[in-house]
Amino acid sequence: MKRFLLSILALILPFITIAQETTEKGLDQRIDEGFKPISDFFSKVIFFEVFSGAPFVIILLVLSALFFTIYFGFPNIRYFGRAINVVRGKYDDVEGHGVGDPGAAVDGDIKDTIRDESKEGEVSHFQALATAVSGTVGNGNIAGVALAIALGGPGATFWMIICGLLGMSTKFVECTLGVQYRDVGEDGTVYGGPMYYLSKGLKEKGFVWLGKIAAVLFAIFCIGGSFGGGNAAQSNQATVVLKELLGLESAAAGTVIGLILALLVGIIIIGGIKRIASVTEKVVPFMAVMYIIACLYIIFSHFSFIDDAIGLIVTEAFNPKAIGVGGVIGVLLVGFKRAAFSNEAGAGSASIAHSAVKTKYSASEGLVALLEPFIDTVVICTMTALVIIIFNANGAFVYGGDGSGAVMIDGVSYEGAGITAKAFGAFIPYSNIFLTIAVVLFAVSTMISWSYYGLQSWKFLFGRGKKADLTYKLLFLTFVVIGAAASMNSIWAFSDAMIFAMVFPNMIGLYFLFPVVKKQLKRYFDAIKASKK
Repeated sequence: MKRFLLSILALILPFITIAQETTEKGLDQRIDEGFKPISDFFSKVIFFEVFSGAPFVIILLVLSALFFTIYFGFPNIRYFGRAINVVRGKYDDVEGHGVGDPGAAVDGDIKDTIRDESKEGEVSHFQALATAVSGTVGNGNIAGVALAIALGGPGATFWMIICGLLGMSTKFVECTLGVQYRDVGEDGTVYGGPMYYLSKGLKEKGFVWLGKIAAVLFAIFCIGGSFGGGNAAQSNQATVVLKELLGLESAAAGTVIGLILALLVGIIIIGGIKRIASVTEKVVPFMAVMYIIACLYIIFSHFSFIDDAIGLIVTEAFNPKAIGVGGVIGVLLVGFKRAAFSNEAGAGSASIAHSAVKTKYSASEGLVALLEPFIDTVVICTMTALVIIIFNANGAFVYGGDGSGAVMIDGVSYEGAGITAKAFGAFIPYSNIFLTIAVVLFAVSTMISWSYYGLQSWKFLFGRGKKADLTYKLLFLTFVVIGAAASMNSIWAFSDAMIFAMVFPNMIGLYFLFPVVKKQLKRYFDAIKASKK
């Protein structure tokens, strides 16, 4: 392993040396200047404000999550234990038996059951959860949390937790629908997600054209999301921590790192994905566990600060002191935006991964999916936040900074993952190396998952041919380089816009089809009760 790392470093160093000798206005700056107008345009369109500076899309997300939570009787609390049992396989025997009328079909899909399609499911409940979590647990948990606290102060953490808890209900609804209306190709490959429950589900309701238009819009936005939040934002933060670790200040260094990341991701998504992904599936969960252990070590080694940190989180949620945050509404919006970006509840992306599960009861996977925002936001994001707040107990930096998301620590400007790295480094020797590895691995795993989401949407629009697949993958790799080269503000603005754009068409499907979810939930619970008799 050491020889491999040394070999890679030997190959990289010459490129970095060349990059540092380039002209003052390098490729990085040119890419950033060209990308910023695009980023600003999409950001203004998607985040249009309705009152008190609150974007409509955030209000839609929060109120929808609240509605689903109340309508389904607080599934995020009542069904939490049952969701864990589903993942553990407690009801696998129940899911081996299905009911339904094969004669009542829509586009070849049996209504009220997915009995036949369960045979073609590709993954178990646990694997589906792991795949979806790998797409959400990433730099949103490390860089996104730091950005939220830098902008909104400790109070942003409170609203992130609230958003995560409410998002569990939304995730339950969209992932149940993802399985219910999935499609199976002739070769047994499963295709699912909002594209399919919008087109098929709304056709059932008699809204054929609305379903088709919403499905196409979602697919377009999902492809944009795969280029932005699922790609460029990840490579951006991986580049930030790598440049800091290696002491690189050259503008062109970002482009070099981006090219190397693109090569690595390209090897995975263009060829040998099953072999290499099998290794990634083992490495990334290991890094996630190590990251949580490191957080817990810092938190409990400063046990006396925990009550102060929690008190600060709660009080500043309603009485923020962060400079320029815009009062309670401002800190609330910062928290909700970063939480929604991190767990993607309401965006519909995770239902693409969950739709490949082996089950005859769509609601079973909806229950599994509600665990995602809890793991991602309530647990991991909160741990990151506590570490940063404990680190700043002695006033290492000013909450709010200059309003850009960057803060000054010991006379040096830090942003995103750099803030988290600085916090870890204050408590754990050489943790900057560990965190750099974690950020890079999380970034790569997220990019792999999102390449799958984007590719599924691409297939929906352009067909399931090899040429179409290759075109998408080459575009995807281009955005790896763009993300590494562009500034953090431009990348995160574009990434937020693309992820949140998916909310609009997705919510059309959720509001038209949530009664189907209730029916499927009852059907699943009835089957469990029947199995106990």
